[in-house]
Amino acid sequence: MSGQGAAAGQGRGAAGRLVVFLRDAAWLSADRAEAYVRVLAVMLAVVAMGWIALSRDGVTVAGYPLGSDFVSFWAASELALEGRPEAAYDPTAHYAVQRMAVPATDESYYAFFYPPVFLLVCLPLAALPYLWSLAAWLGVTGLAYWRCLRALLPQRWAALPILAYPAVLMNAGHGQNGFLSAACFGVGVLALQRRPVLAGLALGGLVFKPHLAVVVPFALAAAGRWRTLISAALSALSLCLLSWLVFGTATWRGFLAQTALARAVLEQDLVGPAKMVSTFAAVRLLGGSVGVAYAAQLAVGLALCGLLWGIRRVRPSGLDLGALIMAMAVLASPFLLDYDLVLLALPMAWLMASAQRTGFRPWEKTVLFVAFIAPLFVRTIGLRLGVPLGPPVLAALLLVVAGRVFSPSEPSRSSAPCASPC
Repeated sequence: MSGQGAAAGQGRGAAGRLVVFLRDAAWLSADRAEAYVRVLAVMLAVVAMGWIALSRDGVTVAGYPLGSDFVSFWAASELALEGRPEAAYDPTAHYAVQRMAVPATDESYYAFFYPPVFLLVCLPLAALPYLWSLAAWLGVTGLAYWRCLRALLPQRWAALPILAYPAVLMNAGHGQNGFLSAACFGVGVLALQRRPVLAGLALGGLVFKPHLAVVVPFALAAAGRWRTLISAALSALSLCLLSWLVFGTATWRGFLAQTALARAVLEQDLVGPAKMVSTFAAVRLLGGSVGVAYAAQLAVGLALCGLLWGIRRVRPSGLDLGALIMAMAVLASPFLLDYDLVLLALPMAWLMASAQRTGFRPWEKTVLFVAFIAPLFVRTIGLRLGVPLGPPVLAALLLVVAGRVFSPSEPSRSSAPCASPC
């Protein structure tokens, strides 16, 4: 054999070994996975405690408020409690209250793009001082997130990975509402099979962040879950009506008037595409135009329609359908930030619970491992290298979830079930 032929053969052999290494992930044993999670948990705890300890008067060493995005929620609450809820959508008035809440050296403006439904949720926040309110917000919404995950993974070993998932720290660090979004999805997923009306009520609550719920009505319709779909629609409409009754027409008018600014934030990269994990942001990060970015996002939406057709054929169980909806939801939205990856905890928990019963299939352990640690690196690699890794990770997780949903009886072809996260 010539030298070139031998080199080519060695290359193919190395590639084959790499494929086997990633496909079977025999290296990711239960003991090793548990050790990784413990190390990660300690690292994240040290970072969180250090960040808080080094802050002064609610301001971090970087000059940002603790729970930076939460200052937007607190300021909106303060304006609403003052009897000026429409001012939450006036950047000048909203910014002035933010500066009063936490006089940080950072002068960034944290906009309030949420519909008045979310203002209902925020309403009591300013009844407490900023830091106490932040702690209560994260405590209550975090507990709801925790209860949903523990319902899917009640085993004792599961507590640590649920808490050590890096997106948990990211969401808490931003003071964001990812825990609340995950809880709405979580209750909907858990109740879908036996309590369809309750499931719809919970899913309808996602009207406070509607871009995350784009696929929900279509998936429910495709699965023939009409009671849940009607309940979700009534829930969403009722919440909108309640917010109108509480805050008035001017507040809704202010929200609708601000949609142009929200669109500009997306299209003019005012947040920064490296901080986002959507297909739209990936195209923008790679230098694509706004038109190309929208076209790519539309192409993803059309691909998801194929899965909706599959739902019509398979009619999955409640938990299976819920996991698939959540895995689809994060890919469908053009506006998705890295802290929103906390939503992946539920489909990952479902995948782990399913693998506990049947064993892991090829590629599942690798995809689960990468999706779990993705919040640690997607923003950094996007900022430093300009490489968008969010959409490939989201797509890979969707593929393995869909594989289980659409072929539930397929036997395991990888490792046997394990007693801890492998």
